[in-house]
Amino acid sequence: MSFTAEVKDELSRIELKRQCCLKAELAALVRVEGTLHITGKERYRLEIATETAPVARKTIKLLHGIYDLKTELTVRRSVLHKTNNYLITVVSQARLPQALNELGVLDDTLSLTYGILPRLVRRDCCAISYLRGAFLGGGFVADPHGDFHFELTAETEQMADDLVRLMARFGMHAKTTRRRGQYSVYLKGAEPIVTFLALVGAHRALLRTEDVRIVKSMRNEVNRLVNAETANLQKSAEAAIAQIEAIRVLEQTRGLESLPPALRELAALRLEHPDVSLRELGELADPPLSKSAVYHRIRRIEELAVRGTSGDG
Repeated sequence: MSFTAEVKDELSRIELKRQCCLKAELAALVRVEGTLHITGKERYRLEIATETAPVARKTIKLLHGIYDLKTELTVRRSVLHKTNNYLITVVSQARLPQALNELGVLDDTLSLTYGILPRLVRRDCCAISYLRGAFLGGGFVADPHGDFHFELTAETEQMADDLVRLMARFGMHAKTTRRRGQYSVYLKGAEPIVTFLALVGAHRALLRTEDVRIVKSMRNEVNRLVNAETANLQKSAEAAIAQIEAIRVLEQTRGLESLPPALRELAALRLEHPDVSLRELGELADPPLSKSAVYHRIRRIEELAVRGTSGDG
């Protein structure tokens, strides 16, 4: 089962009490996954398609429970994807036009509408239910082990814009894009996705996402520290090689015996311990030297080496 299917299964099991919230959830499901057929004057047939069995059960339960509508269920097996497709048909019946009006599919003149009916989402609880229904109908969320990505589908630009505004109401800044004739409302990054999952009640999915996010964060921090340490070691190694080369130049051009005692001692320590850092080199001196003192003596040795190779001094 995909992560999206797991989230939809969890959300399908949420039991709502308020009638207004039930209508909002069903309205979003119908708007996102429904197809309306006009078969005559004030005669309609509604078809709702889904690939998720729990969503099909939830949709039928809402249609029966709220409006007592008669439905027919057709299950087809996709040979290509090896999954079931569920087609819920709400046949033409006397109660259907009124239900479509209340769900925001038809306006008061029984003309088609294209966005979210404001009265359906006036309360925050209903707005949350609408977002839950929109995800149940056409939502996608990537497995958190991969990239964090979330989408809601919308057939019209107005519907997409209305979903963006609805999500902004709860602090989620979504964006829209158009792909293959449909609009997608998407979120990027873990934070807004976690906010959405928490808002609509997908608590198991939320915990799983948070666990993965923590592991990813720790792994990234470890990688950053390792990379920084590797870079520092590389830099120290390159510096030590340059220091040894400078000492070898002095040894060949003027002899280390000609150096002042302090520089001669440090040069001998560096040749004896080519891999240690400046701090560790200072600790090996007798008496011990600070990192700053070692650095200044090394610089003096390198300056003398440059003068030696140029014939000066």
